[in-house]
Amino acid sequence: MAFDRRAVPAGASFGTWDAPDGWRHRTFAWTADGGRGTLLFQGGRGDIVEKYLEAFVRWHAAGWSVLSFDWRGQGGSGRLCADPRVGHCDDFGHYVADLTAFWAEFVMPRPGPHVVVAHSMGGHLALRALIERKISPAAAVLVAPMLGLRSKPLNPRVGARVAWLMTRIGRPDRLAWKSNERPGVPHSGRQALLTHDRDRYEDELWWKRSKPEIAVGPPSWAWVAEAYRSTLAMEEPGRLEQVTTPVLLLSAEADQLVDPAAIRRAAARLPNATLRSWGSEAAHELLREADPVRDAALAEIDAFLQAHAV
Repeated sequence: MAFDRRAVPAGASFGTWDAPDGWRHRTFAWTADGGRGTLLFQGGRGDIVEKYLEAFVRWHAAGWSVLSFDWRGQGGSGRLCADPRVGHCDDFGHYVADLTAFWAEFVMPRPGPHVVVAHSMGGHLALRALIERKISPAAAVLVAPMLGLRSKPLNPRVGARVAWLMTRIGRPDRLAWKSNERPGVPHSGRQALLTHDRDRYEDELWWKRSKPEIAVGPPSWAWVAEAYRSTLAMEEPGRLEQVTTPVLLLSAEADQLVDPAAIRRAAARLPNATLRSWGSEAAHELLREADPVRDAALAEIDAFLQAHAV
């Protein structure tokens, strides 16, 4: 399907929403006439809605009304520290509370079935909201979900301890590293972490040049510490086992940002889970990968929702 990835589709619109605590968020809404249902999409750390417009076009054409919002502290939503470059958050509970409120206020009043599709950090937060019974989708799709961090050579518990200590010996909202999605990778290597598709990678850079205010840089030490804490807590016995919602997990075995082993472990423990993995042909952003991987991932999502979101 031909689509200008650097233009907002006709009929779609951005808006604002204040969470119950007053925090301002940027929202996206695109109502469909097809009556398929309502799909909430949530991106990852540092993501912007514009990166996923191409996927939204596909789902909208299939009859889904598509909703999304930028997580607090990034994109067009209010920042969480004085430096707008820092991807800061010291408590993922704020994210979950935002998701809970948005789901109740905007998703549930719309025609069902109601589903959630979430990438990376968004996948972690969607699964956490399911564990905590804060949202009730008919089905959930977790794309390269952040269920564990790629922290080699440190194991996650050592990494968590180091990150916690770093929040105690300096400002916890300072940058954890200088650039890129992970430390030790030069700016020129960023694309390799995300996608093999050069054009789709350039689309993100174009949007950020066009709207500099939506860009955010590396995370704060507080975010890193909280990411470790929240992902490790999710692996505690009995937590994943209580999620009865049908869940599709999509994973890239060569992912350098999230841990595919953690995704495999979660898939084995979730009572109603389906796992689909790719090899070296796929990086972290499966929905923005080269066409063979991207098309296969979207086909998996379509088939899963057709089977479970009724």
